[in-house]
Amino acid sequence: MTHRAPPTEPTAAAPPLARRGGRRWLLALAVLLGLLAGGVGLLVSRLPDGPTLARQAEAEFEKRFGIGLEIGSAEWRWQPVPRLVLEDVRTRQPQPITLARISVTPQWRLLWQREIGLARLEVDEVRLPSASVRAFRGRETRADDPPADGRWHPAPVPVERFVFRDLRWVDRRGIELDYAGQIDFDPGWLPRAAEIRRPEVAPPVALRLRREDAPAQASAAATHAWQVQADAGGGGWQGRAQLQQEEEGGALRLDADLQLREVDVAQLVAAFGRKPALEGRASGRTTLQARGERPGELLRSLRTRTQFHIAPATLLRFDLARTVRTLGRERAGQTVLDELEGTLQTQATGEGTRLRYHDLQARSGVLTAQGRLQVFNRRMQGRLAIDLVDGVVGVPLQLSGTLDSPHIGLGSGALAGAAAGTAVLPGVGTALGARLGQQLEDWFGDEEDEGGAPAPPRPAHPPADKPRARP
Repeated sequence: MTHRAPPTEPTAAAPPLARRGGRRWLLALAVLLGLLAGGVGLLVSRLPDGPTLARQAEAEFEKRFGIGLEIGSAEWRWQPVPRLVLEDVRTRQPQPITLARISVTPQWRLLWQREIGLARLEVDEVRLPSASVRAFRGRETRADDPPADGRWHPAPVPVERFVFRDLRWVDRRGIELDYAGQIDFDPGWLPRAAEIRRPEVAPPVALRLRREDAPAQASAAATHAWQVQADAGGGGWQGRAQLQQEEEGGALRLDADLQLREVDVAQLVAAFGRKPALEGRASGRTTLQARGERPGELLRSLRTRTQFHIAPATLLRFDLARTVRTLGRERAGQTVLDELEGTLQTQATGEGTRLRYHDLQARSGVLTAQGRLQVFNRRMQGRLAIDLVDGVVGVPLQLSGTLDSPHIGLGSGALAGAAAGTAVLPGVGTALGARLGQQLEDWFGDEEDEGGAPAPPRPAHPPADKPRARP
């Protein structure tokens, strides 16, 4: 018996209007893709090739800054995103600034408007000798100048994100410190967010900024504020910084107020390639001020003031009690303090950072001390007055030498006075003689200028029967 399949229902034909609408959408999509492909092709065809861009960049750089530039190679790379890659870049200087690689990702939409704007700028293996960087002082004002041909101009945000890896700063003594991080910019080169860190340093050392105000609401004359977090030595600084233009078209002023909490001083110093002279955890408050027309001027005018308290604290290179008892003949060892407090002021100068410690107060079960110290270009100059619990009062000690080879002891005037005082009255007479001898040396003696640092201040009004100190 033969079974026939049931008759199939005829398929309903698509309405003619629907068929025409689908074809129109496909046609529109094809036209759009064609236009995009043609636009990209036209844009790419108008872009200079890598070697041409390299030569143009070299000429533009030297014209702006007066310092030659060499670019080893430059080429367009299209994967994973279209970008220009420059390699083996160096300035023509006795100690060149070098960059192993620069990766430039343009904001393609801005190219149609002849605006220069980068979505991302990455640099790898950068070496910055401090002497070579100083050669650009006063020339950074030309960084925002439009190109010489006048057909292009910088975008409101020339660089949206700057990423750097293995950036090495080389100081005057040849010590290299490496950094890594990234900065996201708003108009006017204002950081929206930033992180700078010392890689492979433990405990972590990092600085983070996050902008408080909304970029859309900020004007050129507004006050811009950031939350600041710095990690170092197992503790850190936390607070707020603000930047304000003093008047329309005037200088910029940067202020910050930060709380210092439980920073291990020895770990902090070691993280920046220095040998610690003190152990202990510091807490207190740091204020910061800077003023200048440009970011470079702000950095060069930077001043800080830190009121600190360390308890307990250990001086690693001197035994102050032994130094006093032996009149400076023996000083090796350490000094354990119950607490140490004072104020540290730093000032950026054209030749380095000057550090001034004043109102220093130290206490332990054996002694108390007070004094001041200045460090400039790693040279030291300072005074301490030491009181021992066994009755020796106010023996003056001089700090001198360098941070690598410090010296502490009695000055020549103090030694002479101590000898005379010992002959008259051992013990108390020794201390009084040392103090008197040091005072006479201050009034009549020639002062040394340790490494450009000013000598400690003299009395404003010497006794009337004493001649005034020579300038």
